[in-house]
Amino acid sequence: MRIDAGNLHFKMLDEYIRYTEDYEITIDNCIGQRRIANSSHGKKIIINGTPGNALGTYMDGSIVEVFGNAQDAVGDTMNSGKIIIHGNAGDACGYAARGGTIYVKNNAGYRAGIYMKKYKTENPVIIIGNEAGSFLGECQDGGIISVLGLKTSRKIPVGRCCGTGMSGGKIFLRCDEPPADLPKQIVATQATNDDLKELVPYIKEYCKIFGTDFDAIMSKKFVLLMPNSKELHHSMYMSNLNIE
Repeated sequence: MRIDAGNLHFKMLDEYIRYTEDYEITIDNCIGQRRIANSSHGKKIIINGTPGNALGTYMDGSIVEVFGNAQDAVGDTMNSGKIIIHGNAGDACGYAARGGTIYVKNNAGYRAGIYMKKYKTENPVIIIGNEAGSFLGECQDGGIISVLGLKTSRKIPVGRCCGTGMSGGKIFLRCDEPPADLPKQIVATQATNDDLKELVPYIKEYCKIFGTDFDAIMSKKFVLLMPNSKELHHSMYMSNLNIE
């Protein structure tokens, strides 16, 4: 099925996707329609253009591939499946995701992975190719986030307050040193080969999707951020902001 979304209201587009029996759906001229692939399962959806907020919200096993950028809340409360963005993602990418995988070729905005958590046998994963904004992994309680810094000139490919409120899961940053403003409940170490074993399959898939050199990515160090159970909830948000 092929849909020209140029003049379609998002509700009509949603109905076309929801009720078609076709496995593969191509959406052309997407111009900000929100909630595409809402609760979708068992479909492959290709989007040419820019989908609006909450792409793949509650998605349950479909594959969505965007040839362009995506707006806020990609994969909001996603259960399973895969979302691929051949560009940038807006704020709150992976908001409360509890399964599935999100691949962002370039940058993600603020609060990527906020409230992300593992649910039963599902373990959500977000791979960001270049940079992420402030509050990456805010209140993260499970899953894996990795920021690769492939085209950044910054020493550390994330903004301020990374891991604030984090109580579970892991963050892998491809850089030589951790962020300077980590909260006290976060432990930062250089990732070992054993640590990287669970990340490697996702990096390989990222490279396959976007045509990136796997060996070049893995030739650089990764910093691993994890919560320190002894310090959980002992530091407040504002303690990291240095407001005077």
